Amino acid sequence: MTTSVHSRDVDPDNNTRAPAYVQSVERAIAILEFLATNEWSGATDVGNELGVHKSTAFRLLNTLESRGLVEQHIESGKYRLGFGLVHLANSVTVGPDITRQAQPGCTWLAGQTEETVTLSVLEGLESVTIDQIMSTSTVASRSWLGRRTPLHCTSPGKVFLAFLPEERQAEIVAGPHERFTEYTITEPAKLRDELEQVRVDGYATSFEEFEEGLSAAAAPVCAADGSVVAAIGISGPSYRLDHDQLNALAPIVREAAERASTGFGYAQLGGDAARE
Repeated sequence: MTTSVHSRDVDPDNNTRAPAYVQSVERAIAILEFLATNEWSGATDVGNELGVHKSTAFRLLNTLESRGLVEQHIESGKYRLGFGLVHLANSVTVGPDITRQAQPGCTWLAGQTEETVTLSVLEGLESVTIDQIMSTSTVASRSWLGRRTPLHCTSPGKVFLAFLPEERQAEIVAGPHERFTEYTITEPAKLRDELEQVRVDGYATSFEEFEEGLSAAAAPVCAADGSVVAAIGISGPSYRLDHDQLNALAPIVREAAERASTGFGYAQLGGDAARE
């Protein structure tokens, strides 16, 4: 019996040399990477980035849109990343399924506060919302699912920053930091003090630091070894979550994170969680 062996660089159908990748797939990935840093881009922009004709870029974008990986603005015709990517991201698991393990804590927190509850993870220099329970308030709640937000001016971001290894934390805190509102903390010394308080309290708050009219609180979800694997938080309009109400609910957020942490084998979450 003869066994046929093909090199990965040879096309088995015609014995000609073939690239080690599929060009259309490579281009599709390049589009997603481009849109990740350039929201609402037109087919011409994408074509220029890929070095292909606008019609080729449009066909690729149309295919990605059909699968929900990008979305098109009705009026401008431009494109950005779609929420279909969130569903794919949620299928990625490293160790325990974070969403499933933290669900009891999220559900308990939603019942206690009736505010929008989010579950976030750290990815690079951003906090990414991977799960959400919408507020039961009559005021329309906004979706944070799949959104990436900065670390220095959001409550989940401060949680992740607070429990990073000291060297890595110092590097990020040094900045520079973008100012989003008049309340955004951009001074490294002030941010360091804020993070120290987060470690003491076991939770972080943000009052109109990222968006005007938005307040939030978050607490760390810990794995068995004490490392922070996620952040559970609440958010709502600042007229409802004023400073007093935010500070009153923050310990409840911390308790929700403690409940979620037990699902990862962490016995007790204190204000000074372990730092690697």
